[in-house]
Parts: sequence; structure tokens; C-alpha cells
Amino acid sequence: MAAALKDVEAVLLVTPTKAMREVLGKIRLHLDKPLLFIHGAKGIEPGTYKRISEIIEEEIPEEKRKAVVVLSGPSHAEEVCRRHPTTVAVASLNEQAALQAQDIFFNQNFRVYTNEDIIGVEIGGALKNIIALGAGISDGLGYGDNAKAALITRGLAEIARLGVKMGANPLTFIGLAGMGDLIVTCTSVHSRNWRAGHLLGKGHNLDETLSHMGMVVEGVRTAKAAYQLARRQQVEMPITTAIYQVLFENKRPKQAVDELMGRDKKDEFGPLSDILAEKMEHGK
Repeated sequence: MAAALKDVEAVLLVTPTKAMREVLGKIRLHLDKPLLFIHGAKGIEPGTYKRISEIIEEEIPEEKRKAVVVLSGPSHAEEVCRRHPTTVAVASLNEQAALQAQDIFFNQNFRVYTNEDIIGVEIGGALKNIIALGAGISDGLGYGDNAKAALITRGLAEIARLGVKMGANPLTFIGLAGMGDLIVTCTSVHSRNWRAGHLLGKGHNLDETLSHMGMVVEGVRTAKAAYQLARRQQVEMPITTAIYQVLFENKRPKQAVDELMGRDKKDEFGPLSDILAEKMEHGK
């Protein structure tokens, strides 16, 4: 770690969420000046419900960090390393830090936009993995494009409901860190969350699925955190709840789908419209 941090101005963190505090603890021991912390991790910590930027702020003393930036968007590594055209967003509470991160990563093949909404960018990046598990389950059950389109669209709606309740800008969720990342993660063979969901849809249980994957599936851990956070915030998230039940309560995927389809009739934009109206009333 000492060698990795020698003579650097910025640190890029892409470790799994569950290892973030441990890695930051090791970094903290070798900091001799303030650095810019940029993270590309996508998850929420169960129990604390902390976003990654909040974890960084807790683990790295203020005098040892210039700012925290999140980098997120539709960017499978398999395509980035082949220099396929990729576009992402960077967000920070510090505008100059976001601009610095933009300069670091921007090139002909990797286009970077800035965004002021760090909450929305982090929530979108984390929760899309849950919906990608659902997309894999849908495909594993043999359903087609209609089901996946519905899942992505309604999944985005509930991501936005929770994000806006937490203070995010609703426009973020139709951007790269919202809709963009959700589309690529729900439809690509590169997506480990989709592949894990596909195994679940084929009838494998969670332990079998994770053993077969042999790598971190962020959506599993995030599903537990998001389910708990939604209940705490009193935000309706039926798809997230159904996936949580499949993962941790042994509900059969087909039963979960049938129950989602059989829910009471709703207005398409009702709950989100109420939240937005409340924010506008309070001038937010």
C-alpha cells in the first residue's frame, strides 16, 4: 500500500463494498498529505445504510482528503479495456474536484460528464444491481422482452423513489448513472448480477449461485441493505422486496413474479409524484 500511494495526487477505489472499510483503514496508515479520493464502487453498506462516499469520509480524516468523487455509469470493464466508446458521470460536493476527476479520465474513448448530485449517482449505481438480478431471474424463467422492459422501467421508478426521498435530484435517474447504468447491467452478458439472477431463475439457490459465480455479486448484499433502507424510509419498493425474498427467504422466483403481477391496481407515477410534490412544496 505504501508503494501504491507514493507520489500520487488521487486515489481510485474500486474494491467491493464489503472490503471498503478494511482497504481505507490500510490507506489511512500511509497518508502523508491530502489526496483526492475517487470511487467506482457500487453498493450500500447493510446495517449503516451508508453510501460509499460517506464511508470514505468516515474512514479518512478530513485533513487527509481533498474531496470525494464518485465515478459511475454504463461502463463494463470488458469493453473499456478494449477502448470501446464509453460514457460516465463524476459527481462530488466539490465542483473543482469533479472537474479534476473529469480531466483525469476524459479521453477519445472515455467521455466523462460532471454531475452535482452525488447522492443520486451513488444510489443509481448501487440499486441498479438489484434490478439486474431481477432481469437475470426473468430471463432464467424464460420470459421475453416485454417482461424485461417492464422490469427495467418499474425498477427505475422505485430506484428514483428511494433516491429522491434521500435528497437526490430526480433528473439523475434518467441520466448515465441511472437509466444508462441500469440498461447495460440488465441486458449484458458481462453483468455478473444478471448472470447470478439467471442462475436463480433456472432454479439454483443463493449458495449454489454464489459458489458457481466465484466472484462478488454486489446486488446480493445491496438488496439486503436497500430492502432495510426502504422500510426505514417508508418507500414502496416492490421489485426490490421480491428479489430480497427470493435471495434470503427462499421464495420461488415464479411465485415472486406472480405476486408482483397480481398487486393492486396503481397509477403509474403516483408515489413518485407525491414525493416530488412534497419536495417542491418545501422548496427543494
